[in-house]
This record gives sequence, C-alpha cells and structure tokens, in this order.
Amino acid sequence: MQTVRIAMWSGPRNISTALMRSWGSRPDTIVCDEPLYARYLARTGADHPGREEIVAAGQTDLSSIIDNLLAPLPPGKFIFYQKHMAHHLLPGDDTAWMSGLRNALLIRDPAEMIASYQRVVASPTARDLGLPQQLELLDAIEKQTGSAPPIIDARDVLTDPRGVLAALCAALGVAFDPCMLSWAPGPRETDGPWARYWYESVERSTGFEPYRPRTPEIPGRLSGVLAECRGIYERLHAARLPPTSAA
Repeated sequence: MQTVRIAMWSGPRNISTALMRSWGSRPDTIVCDEPLYARYLARTGADHPGREEIVAAGQTDLSSIIDNLLAPLPPGKFIFYQKHMAHHLLPGDDTAWMSGLRNALLIRDPAEMIASYQRVVASPTARDLGLPQQLELLDAIEKQTGSAPPIIDARDVLTDPRGVLAALCAALGVAFDPCMLSWAPGPRETDGPWARYWYESVERSTGFEPYRPRTPEIPGRLSGVLAECRGIYERLHAARLPPTSAA
C-alpha cells in the first residue's frame, strides 16, 4: 500500500489532540505530536508551561525534524498522521518539504480560541493563535501542489464527527474507518511532555464530545486581536469541507 503522510495544521486550544486520538485509533496509522514545538520554544523564547522540559526532550534542528517526518514507516503502517501547530513554523522557514505531505487545516472560532488561550498566555497576538500562518500555509501549499489543502472546522467535527471525518478522509485519499470515532481513555506514549499541562480532558475522553454553543467573553485588550483573527477565520471557514454522509 502507498505510504500517506498527513500534516494537520491547527492553532492552539482546538480539538487537535482529540483528532490525533481519532487517527491514532486506526490500526494502519502512526501519529506524532507537535514535532516542531521544541524548536519553536528554543528559537522564540516563548514562556509556555514546561518550556525547559519540552526543549530538552525534543529536537530543535529543522533538517533533522523533517528527516523524521519523511522517514519510512514501521512494518504494517501506511499512514503517518502529524499533529502540527501552524504557529510553530517560523518566519523564513523552508516549506518545500510539505510537498511530500498531504496537508490539511483545522480551524476554530477565534473567540473560543482566545477565551481559552488567554488563561495561560495573557496577551496573545494573532500569530500566537496561528490564523495568519494558516492563511499563509493555504497559499503556499496551493502554489506547491496545485490544489488547496482541505480545511475542517472544529465545530463541524463535534457536530457531525462521522460526516466530517469521512469528508476529510476522501479529500486526503484514504478510506474512512469507523474506528476513528472512538478510542480508549488515558495517555499515549506518543503524547508530548506538555501533555500534563494541556491534555487532562482528552485523557478522560473516549470520543468527540458533542458541540456546546459558547458565548466567550473577550477582554477589551484583545478586541483588536479578535478582529484580525475573525477576518482570517471567515476566509478559511468559507473554504472548509462541508460535512457529508459517511461511507
């Protein structure tokens, strides 16, 4: 079978880890958790929980990271699902290696992202939330490959997991597997060392939680960030995959 490498580019405080659990439940798939994170922290000095531990445990050389992401898969595995944060890409980074991947974008309403993220990072910028980088990725990948990467919205996934995942699999050229809809609770060996700070709810989960409408309160100091992110989000949202009935 042909090897398929999937790069899912998300922003923080999304359902990216639950989606990694979903793909990790497939018997034909291996996953990796934010392989660019240690490099991002080392290069930017960003003050995130567990920063020193993450940098020490991870790789910070981009060439070595890319080599691992493009390496052969273990026997019996045909899909390599890579959970990425779009903001872990740094200005000037070479993106030519992405042409060897099947890329996709995971977006979420920026008001919900900001309301959650600002509890940890008090004054995030739009680039901390990854939306400008996702728009840049959309353009770069389309130029490299001749087609735009599929985009899925967290709300759609939680509202209709089967339909959205079926549509995503079709767009990525792989068969949908119903096992993607549930998984065993608990941590994974593939989780990054930051799991202790961020993954408590995911470790309790056994599937996608139903979508719950929220009315997030955004501090006035972040109104400009929200406005910038909202404009980008609406462009990406308009191009997202619509849910379909699962095969």
